[in-house]
Amino acid sequence: VRGNDMVVGVQERPTINTVDVNAGSEFNKSTLLAGLARLGVGSGRPYDKAMEARAVQELLRQYQDRGFYGAEITPTVTPIERNRVNLLFTVNEGYKSRIKDIRFVGNQAFSSATLQDEMELDTGNWLSWYTKSDVYTENKLNTDLEAVRKFYHDRGYIEFRVDSVQTVISPDKKDMSVVVHVTEGPRYVVSKVTMDGNYLGKEAEFQSLIKIKPGAAYKLEDVQASIDGIQKHFGTYGHAFAKVEAKPRIDPTTQQVELILAADPGQRAYIRRINVAGNTKTRDEVIRREMRQYESAWFDPEKVRLSRERLERLGYFTDIDIETQPVDGSPDQADILVTVKERPTGSIQLGAGFSSTDKLTFSFSLSQDNIFGSGQSFSLNVNTGKYDRTYSISSTDPYFTTSGISRTFYASHSMAEPRPGQGGDYRVRSDSAGLSFGVPVSERDTINFGLGLERYGVHKKTSALPPSYQRYIDYYGKSAVGMPISIGWARDSRNSALVPTEGYLHQVNGVLSPAGKMRYAMATYKYQQYFPLTKNVTLMFNTDLGYGKGLSCRKDVASGVSHNCFPFYKNFFAGGTGSVRGFDYGGIGPQEVDPTTGSSYSVGGNKMFNVNLELISPLPGANNDKTLRLFAFVDAGNVYADSSPSYKSTSADRSVRASAGVGLRWISPLGPLSLSYGH
Repeated sequence: VRGNDMVVGVQERPTINTVDVNAGSEFNKSTLLAGLARLGVGSGRPYDKAMEARAVQELLRQYQDRGFYGAEITPTVTPIERNRVNLLFTVNEGYKSRIKDIRFVGNQAFSSATLQDEMELDTGNWLSWYTKSDVYTENKLNTDLEAVRKFYHDRGYIEFRVDSVQTVISPDKKDMSVVVHVTEGPRYVVSKVTMDGNYLGKEAEFQSLIKIKPGAAYKLEDVQASIDGIQKHFGTYGHAFAKVEAKPRIDPTTQQVELILAADPGQRAYIRRINVAGNTKTRDEVIRREMRQYESAWFDPEKVRLSRERLERLGYFTDIDIETQPVDGSPDQADILVTVKERPTGSIQLGAGFSSTDKLTFSFSLSQDNIFGSGQSFSLNVNTGKYDRTYSISSTDPYFTTSGISRTFYASHSMAEPRPGQGGDYRVRSDSAGLSFGVPVSERDTINFGLGLERYGVHKKTSALPPSYQRYIDYYGKSAVGMPISIGWARDSRNSALVPTEGYLHQVNGVLSPAGKMRYAMATYKYQQYFPLTKNVTLMFNTDLGYGKGLSCRKDVASGVSHNCFPFYKNFFAGGTGSVRGFDYGGIGPQEVDPTTGSSYSVGGNKMFNVNLELISPLPGANNDKTLRLFAFVDAGNVYADSSPSYKSTSADRSVRASAGVGLRWISPLGPLSLSYGH
């Protein structure tokens, strides 16, 4: 105080000039800096010790979320001119804390091993390097404890609780022990299920949706399924915000529980507006045209479910969330918010590879499934192999018309040679182009039709050509042109196009080439069904059928016999990937013998069938990772041909060829990969 004046002296806090992190290999520096920026630690902000402590805790949190409980953060503050400072956080990552032991205390009805099977965390196995299942994080543990709690509640233990969790870390921060103390309580049985509240006078309809029955153990999963089913059924009558509450009345003396399901349907609501969020590339129109719940229409949960299913089939998004939101002040209105998380849908790839059949191959591909966010697709592919060389281009507009008719252009050129074991020394050239349309006739059914132009030719390197091929060339020349007209029908109810676990697929296609030298008719049929046996195990059944017939066959002048005039360019072959695994490509089916040279040829045929059965499960140790799946298979099939002077079918040729084996599928960053071994 100076006389009548009070003087306040201040020392300004320094201003942060730069923030840097000397990170290890676990994190990208930009990720750590982004976390600090969200906390308010950045250039131009005032510096103090409290802010520095918060920054250290934020960095520790990020590392501990990755299992680095021994991480150490050392802040360095360097003063510079004009009352500014540079901040540097030096990270010593240490080692990831691995789980050494997981124990349960207080459990009597179920063993610790049984409870650990419900957890994602474990003490490590041969695949832990991939799944990180032995790396402790608090979030993972909380999720696992919730799974254990659900396990008990689904078996009648309503009063089960987790009393405490103790985590003990070794002095070197490398090992961690987890001890979970639980109280199970008695097992309760349902004595009665009562419906209370307003069920719109349709109690019988709603009664059939109740999954839990008197006399059975109180199962939380069935209770929740009953609530969800009732709420969904209210939705079919337009009640978007129906409330159903389960009120259990517990009798500890008899260990029985009465379940009361109280329902309040609320007002019937219609959809005011559909909002789309999260799409930075994909146009709103592409998402909205898949919606089957419309604006200004009564709310229908089945149409919302169908909308989600159609969006998932697009393959443009990694995550889709559809939320029904009330409108303030309007209880009879609701909004729908569709939030998507986009995934990369385009790629340019250059590659080289080696396979047991094609040896060294080079490939180039340019593809875009959602070009410019329009929903249209374009692809250009080049593949060079020892026995197959292919160049193709295609473009598809799934909404060529506003009613959902799709249009596809395609053109391709290929050169193919017989593989080892097939016999022969020749080359088949094919060129094709065409236009096709797909007409949706229902939500799951599509009719396809198209028109194309194709040209095939044979170049003999030596005289080693199958006799039936030579006769066809003698009649129709070394090159032949066809004009295929195609029509087909497909029905697809699979829950995923990439990793399906339930649903079916039907495909029927017919091709008729009535003009040109190649006159033929073909038909193919595919049926695929997925049966979910358990939560993680799926049984897949697949069958393929094919039949072809030549048109306007000519007679052999010398013998007067009409030979098979089905173009050998269109022959079916069996064996190898996509057919009967364990056999060489084309190793199943008709074999011709040249009477002059005695050479044997695999020539394929105009009739084919193929059956596949697969048991698909997660890879042991990978938990339920859908990107890495193990399968066991049994395949069977064969190819048949109409008889010819050089080929006479025998009982061995007509027999069914079969194989069995195991395989591995991986949805890798480069695309789906499959490895199988069959006998």
